[in-house]
Amino acid sequence: MIVRYQQLADRIQLEIDELNQLVVIIQRHWSSAKNSADRDAYLNSVAFSLQSFYTGLERIFELVANEFDQAALSDKEWHKVLLALMSQPVQDVRPELLKTATAVQLEEYLRFRHVARNIYATHLNPTKLSPLVEKLPGLWVQLQIELLAFITYLQELANADE
Repeated sequence: MIVRYQQLADRIQLEIDELNQLVVIIQRHWSSAKNSADRDAYLNSVAFSLQSFYTGLERIFELVANEFDQAALSDKEWHKVLLALMSQPVQDVRPELLKTATAVQLEEYLRFRHVARNIYATHLNPTKLSPLVEKLPGLWVQLQIELLAFITYLQELANADE
């Protein structure tokens, strides 16, 4: 067994489990915000959780890039470059982690994370959050399919020497 590939597969699975919890929290708090006197607290939670969601995905992307890609991710646009890399196969090295359509959808979450990190919470606009929250369940289903397919690929690599 090639241990490093199995370890990477296991780590990605742990991240998927964490992300799944975040998706549940986002949906629950979004629903609660609609009917709560303390709406801002729930909106802040949703915004923070959306940031965490993308950050968790980016952690997976970094793990994959560190294992397979030789790209330098040091310029100020590295977040965009990393996302783009994940939708491209590396010939004779690895398949794409994400479908192009999925990466395009994730660009919205990347942009939101940047905005949310750079504004005061009092300036959060629920109308900006709404499309991200509404799209999240379907996007998450697609992401899980793609991430689990990559885990399967890693497990095949891990067992290639047997």
